[in-house]
Amino acid sequence: MQLFKRKGNRIRASDKSLVFRFAAGSLLLLFFMAMILLNLMAIITTDWNSVTLFSNGNLQFHLTPYRIVTLIISAFTCLAAALLYYRFRYDKVKQLFHRQKLARMILENGWYEAETSQDSGIFKDLPSDGKKERITYFPKMYYRMENGLLHIQTEITLGKYQDQLLHLEKKLETGLYCELVSKELHDSYVEYVLLYDTIANRITINEVRAEKGKLRLMKNVWWEYDNLPHMLIAGGTGGGKTYFILTIIEALLRCDSVMYVLDPKNADLADLAAVMPEVYYKKEDITACIDHFYNGMMERSETMKLMENYKTGKNYAYLGLPPHFLIFDEYVAFMEMLTTKENAAVLNKLKQIVMLGRQAGYFLILACQRPDAKYLGDGIRDQFNFRVALGRMSELGYSMMFGEVNKDFFLKQIKGRGYVDTGTSVISEFYTPLVPKGYDFLKEIGKLTQDRQDGQAACEAKAAGTG
Repeated sequence: MQLFKRKGNRIRASDKSLVFRFAAGSLLLLFFMAMILLNLMAIITTDWNSVTLFSNGNLQFHLTPYRIVTLIISAFTCLAAALLYYRFRYDKVKQLFHRQKLARMILENGWYEAETSQDSGIFKDLPSDGKKERITYFPKMYYRMENGLLHIQTEITLGKYQDQLLHLEKKLETGLYCELVSKELHDSYVEYVLLYDTIANRITINEVRAEKGKLRLMKNVWWEYDNLPHMLIAGGTGGGKTYFILTIIEALLRCDSVMYVLDPKNADLADLAAVMPEVYYKKEDITACIDHFYNGMMERSETMKLMENYKTGKNYAYLGLPPHFLIFDEYVAFMEMLTTKENAAVLNKLKQIVMLGRQAGYFLILACQRPDAKYLGDGIRDQFNFRVALGRMSELGYSMMFGEVNKDFFLKQIKGRGYVDTGTSVISEFYTPLVPKGYDFLKEIGKLTQDRQDGQAACEAKAAGTG
């Protein structure tokens, strides 16, 4: 078996000063080349056999005005080259810093073996107290950047540093300012894949698309609702939760999805009732909608088995049926409005939906300020494969969303920023799609709804005419 396929750059102890060595070496070479070019005529015409550096014990070097000018030009050339390299090869510069940080991480944590020998110094005949360290073992670690992802591979040798090398997630995320995407254990090595410059993968609302059973939310983040059903969204006031839900609704309207929107607080989502059907905010209507959604799921499950092209293991999409989404905002607030009996009835229906909905194409998108276990008990919360936490949240809130995880959560004052678990149990930084200032959701959603209704009316008229 080939070890470390597509390895990348090996991290070595000497890389602790990699940035300085690269910069100094490159700029010195450029400086001398510039000096040679600017003084080329003088170099060619000089009789080097008659040139002496010393005469009568004195250094023979004359600093003429022209040489001063060439020194200044060469220095400015180096400065301009450094700025241009930083501007246009920024990723290369970051790679150098990353490799240097990885080398220093190993050295400063003492994850290497070394022998200490007596250093005799320059004069070997004189006694010396100096000691010299020679590294005998340095962990095999490889680094490469590819398509905006950092791949860091570390050899596992069953040595005394194995535990440290197997749990580098927190150090890599905070030290390299990246987000862990995946961690895979292979034969003899572990590979960490991290997302570099997460915010650069943010997309606009026009780029959000639902197709082939998945919804694109960032350049590298998809909600694969056919395979990993049900979404849980948490976020406080000002975190961008409402805009995120409206973005999802607009994207799902562009395909053949059927949606039901519930807003018990009669807030922003309730305004959609003016432009699209199946929007409810009253307690009785919400309860009736949940019952209708549940009954529709059970009826489709039975109907699918009777369809001519039904096959065991295939889902609704294989049979050409549209997906149904129940978008439930302020779920916890609604549950607190109910009596104990009503609460148990609603919770039982939602539990059945999250347990049985995937095959029939019935999906639940639940949003709240904090996913309290009181209203998401009996393992319901574990059935939400795609989880998003937006804005400011407490440690307890993150724990309710993602469970007990070994991850540090940081706050950045960017609206629409948060953390996501796409169903892989790896939590990474997330940015909701950008919405232009002044964007009119009601107008756009109303237009999409009208287009859909016009299309359905045309199809019905055509079918009636054919009949």
